[in-house]
Amino acid sequence: QIHLAESGGGFVQEGDSLRLSCSASGSIFRANVMGWYRQARGKERELVAVITSGGSTNYADSVKGRFTISRDNAKNTVYLQMNSLKPEETAVYCCNAVITKYNGGVYTGWGQGTQVTVSS
Repeated sequence: QIHLAESGGGFVQEGDSLRLSCSASGSIFRANVMGWYRQARGKERELVAVITSGGSTNYADSVKGRFTISRDNAKNTVYLQMNSLKPEETAVYCCNAVITKYNGGVYTGWGQGTQVTVSS
């Protein structure tokens, strides 16, 4: 059983910062790709940023230069530092992870999501 737990969402003003965390727990041999996606009301879910176990990153164009994804492999935790937040970035932010389990199986799953609300 693998569990992803997010934290760090909240209500902020335009231009403020937030840091999201997502920790994976369970029978984890290695957390491979971990990332953040977001879904605003009435819109499709979109990629925000992903990071591999080796530290390679990929960002949505809209967040480049403002958001930073990082991870602590020892803790199976991924972070998303969000700076200069905009009202249009109000959304539920969800963690996604691809994990190799000790039994050799591969888990791909989502956390429950954390709400980020940016007020203008």
